[in-house]
Amino acid sequence: MMQAMAFFNVLEDHIHKNLACVAYRKPDENVIKAFLQKDKQSHKTTDFSESGFVFSDFCGSESLLIPKDQSDVISTEYEPEHSLKETLEYVPEITNSREQKKHEELVAKVIAEIKMGNMKKVVLARKEQSPSQLSALSIFKNLLQHYPKAFCYVWSHPESGLWIGATPETLVKVERNRFKTMALAGTQAYKGKIEDAAWTPKEVEEQKIVSDEIVQKLKDFKVASGVINLSDPYTVKAGNLLHIRTDISGTLENDNLSNLLESLHPTPAVCGFPREKAREFILGNEYSDREFYSGFLGEINLKQEVKRNSNRRNQENQAYASILKQSQIFVNLRCMKLVEGEAEIFIGGGITADSNPTAEWEETVNKSYTIKSVLVHQD
Repeated sequence: MMQAMAFFNVLEDHIHKNLACVAYRKPDENVIKAFLQKDKQSHKTTDFSESGFVFSDFCGSESLLIPKDQSDVISTEYEPEHSLKETLEYVPEITNSREQKKHEELVAKVIAEIKMGNMKKVVLARKEQSPSQLSALSIFKNLLQHYPKAFCYVWSHPESGLWIGATPETLVKVERNRFKTMALAGTQAYKGKIEDAAWTPKEVEEQKIVSDEIVQKLKDFKVASGVINLSDPYTVKAGNLLHIRTDISGTLENDNLSNLLESLHPTPAVCGFPREKAREFILGNEYSDREFYSGFLGEINLKQEVKRNSNRRNQENQAYASILKQSQIFVNLRCMKLVEGEAEIFIGGGITADSNPTAEWEETVNKSYTIKSVLVHQD
């Protein structure tokens, strides 16, 4: 394991050379891991059978891969230099009335489609441009500091550009033949106590749609063998926001990660329901290309040694160590693309029949503060 300063120097050099690389820290951990691709070849995957790190777009048409066997894999322990704040402050800019009008008109169009019975939910996204005072790695360090419970990453690739994010949402985790996923929806500001969260019927219904749709897709693709398990919905904190979450788990019918991803992505939390109609509406009506926003990213098919006895002195039990294959993939939310000193920030929100266009605009504005706050120097 490298010293943190050396780790970031190597990573910065790789980014500067425009070689494919990714550095990331999983939720509630203090180890940052990086895949540094050795050559300039562009690798992609279609069946997700390789071992490495994947970065896939919203449409599912492009899945970039940094293969483990063609990369240097390095890691470091990293503790933030400053104490955590409960929330980050960001001084709002003057509202862009033109963008607000466009977004509210599109929300109204979605509501009309839903009331006609064409869809039940559509997730609309938009993009904002914001100047950044900081380098990519400084932004990444700010995310590491302020979002310990998020999957924080910086990804650089000649074909996708430079992306940074801190996502609270797991798409799926697979160990051997067991999978775990989650249904996450509903958003409100965190005001000091999770237990004080009061959810409206609209938000509760929105989250239930997400949960029901995920379970149905798992059944449609015959991914699960036997019972699919669901937790009761509960409130979780992500940065300065709260969401409703349901945990979903089961046993894979086979070892086909591709089928599992196809059944889950895009979830109703980033697309809508019914999925095919919502995706068609999004691709035909949103004002900007989502690119890799609301796609997915993470480790696929990495081998990990698991020992049956943690007592290192017991050499006999070391013979019973087994190798298991793990994949841990996250939805690419709370992210930005850095382009020539500016951050392209992607934000979205779920629209249902009970949505209010102005309120939906304000929700995206509030979400934008979460990510904009890491673009400035932290005290």
